[in-house]
Amino acid sequence: MEIGKKLKEARLAADLTLEQAAQALYVSRQTISNWENEKAYPDIVSVIKLSDLYCVSLDGLLKGDARMLEYLEECTDIVKSSQTLIAAVIVNIVVFLAALLTAALMPQRVLITACVFCLSVVSLTFLIYQFVKDI
Repeated sequence: MEIGKKLKEARLAADLTLEQAAQALYVSRQTISNWENEKAYPDIVSVIKLSDLYCVSLDGLLKGDARMLEYLEECTDIVKSSQTLIAAVIVNIVVFLAALLTAALMPQRVLITACVFCLSVVSLTFLIYQFVKDI
């Protein structure tokens, strides 16, 4: 059975409305509805709170729904996201140092310095994107 159906059944068994569940979890009624209709999945913290609120075990909520388990695994894969972040930082540093070295060795320093600045902005933007994506 999919998690959406399990969540709805558990909420109804706990005799809670969408609004009551939403207030207890500090989310919108629409969020609860989206979870129940599987338009979105709750994060792991929300799943734990739902388990407590509905007095249902985590096993009861999560087992049998491969898509939900894949989603949680992807969201909580800290090693993968850390490796991506470390790679982004290293690439950013290498690109900046290479551009800075090139600028120092070239006779037309104004043009090269401008290029180094542009390259630094692009690589810094990529780095910020990686940080924001992981949050």
